[in-house]
Amino acid sequence: MLSWPALLLAPLLALTQLSVAYSLVGVACETQSGAKLHAVAAIFVVLVAITVAMAWRGWHRQASSFAGNAQSDVQRHPVTAADGHQADHRPPFLAMVSLLTGALSLLVSITLWVPIWFLSPCY
Repeated sequence: MLSWPALLLAPLLALTQLSVAYSLVGVACETQSGAKLHAVAAIFVVLVAITVAMAWRGWHRQASSFAGNAQSDVQRHPVTAADGHQADHRPPFLAMVSLLTGALSLLVSITLWVPIWFLSPCY
């Protein structure tokens, strides 16, 4: 349950950061201050980092429960006979994919912040 925000919300937050920062460039150019752009970038980096931390916690929990008792997880989640032999691998895999997606989104969010440090808003 902790992995879904990093899988779905983190990429959306990175795209929203780009849109909000782009919409504030005109205001930042008029006032000759990039403080609002930095504030937006910092807020979104923190939000994406929170989703990555949640995904890491979920992945850690899934990996430890997978190592401990993989058979009891299969018994709790009914599956068909065709995919029963791999059903216990799905929760840790989904947690790993969520963690990697969130980490990539965090990298994108930080990368979107870098030009704000070096370029003028009117450039």
